[in-house]
Amino acid sequence: MKMIALVAALALATAASAQKGPDTSPQTTGNPPGGYQPTAPLYSSPPQPGQQAVFVPNPQTPSQAYPPPPPLQHYPFCKRGQFDHCMQRGG
Repeated sequence: MKMIALVAALALATAASAQKGPDTSPQTTGNPPGGYQPTAPLYSSPPQPGQQAVFVPNPQTPSQAYPPPPPLQHYPFCKRGQFDHCMQRGG
């Protein structure tokens, strides 16, 4: 009985160590270019064990990193429950 439990524990440990990490290939979500999705993977290869990661802040300003959409020619008044691409009524 102890031998069967030992073999089962060994099989579970072997299967757990054979699992792979998350898929690092870029996923295409159908977002248009210039959106929030990166244009290239972060690393060309996975970092080596023990290698220290260096974090550098983005040199762009928020308005450069996330530019506002171009203005519309005409903004109609908002209807009930509408908040985008319209003007609020009143003063």
